[in-house]
Amino acid sequence: MQKYLYAISDIHGMADLFKRLLTEYDPKIHQLLLIGDLNDRGPMSKECLLLGKKLVEEHQAIYLRGNHEEYFLQFLNAPEDWFAAYVRNGGKETIESLLHIGATEEYSPTEIALMIRSRYGDLIEFLMERPLYYEWGKYLFVHAGVDLSKKDWRKTTDHDFIWIREPFHKGKNRTGKTIVFGHTITPMLHGDMQTTDLWQQDDKIGIDGGAVFGGSVHGVIFDDKGVLQDIEYQNLAGPWQPDF
Repeated sequence: MQKYLYAISDIHGMADLFKRLLTEYDPKIHQLLLIGDLNDRGPMSKECLLLGKKLVEEHQAIYLRGNHEEYFLQFLNAPEDWFAAYVRNGGKETIESLLHIGATEEYSPTEIALMIRSRYGDLIEFLMERPLYYEWGKYLFVHAGVDLSKKDWRKTTDHDFIWIREPFHKGKNRTGKTIVFGHTITPMLHGDMQTTDLWQQDDKIGIDGGAVFGGSVHGVIFDDKGVLQDIEYQNLAGPWQPDF
């Protein structure tokens, strides 16, 4: 086990901020962990996904599956059923970064899925293999959270690992672990829709500062005692807006 773990919050296609956080990463001393949602909403989703894959393959990074990686895979499996919802939730940016600008208007959902499958088979297979959680000492890293109503948190459903919100945020953490998660932006967790700081409560730490919505990304360095350093970069480019 590395002496330190470096966890990076939801990136959502913000490649410049992702690369900036990676300048603080030292593979000699850090176990790198990507909390999921590298794609959708931001303009450089392809670059972020491929960089995540490279970090796993070359530096043994841990890349957890988020709900937006799941959304992407569901769209590819049933494009006609999932297209409208996926585009509405930021999938247009992923599709057009993988193909080209205007692809969502130019081709049918089935054609889009066939083209992505034919060009990015290795990436799709890689995303299907992403784990849902990672344990490191006293810490449990997960994209969205766990089902705290279960005696054994490992019996959380796959859906809840990547989608759960309020029942996890408000539930009592009796797991014996400090649970580090993304998915729900910290401005929402803080209750003011402004504060992008880490959210810490009941041995839970929320690290998604909502960068793609005009907030920030976090790179959080942990040791066996707690948070050693929180590296936060604001998104100065402005929030993502859906383009319907």
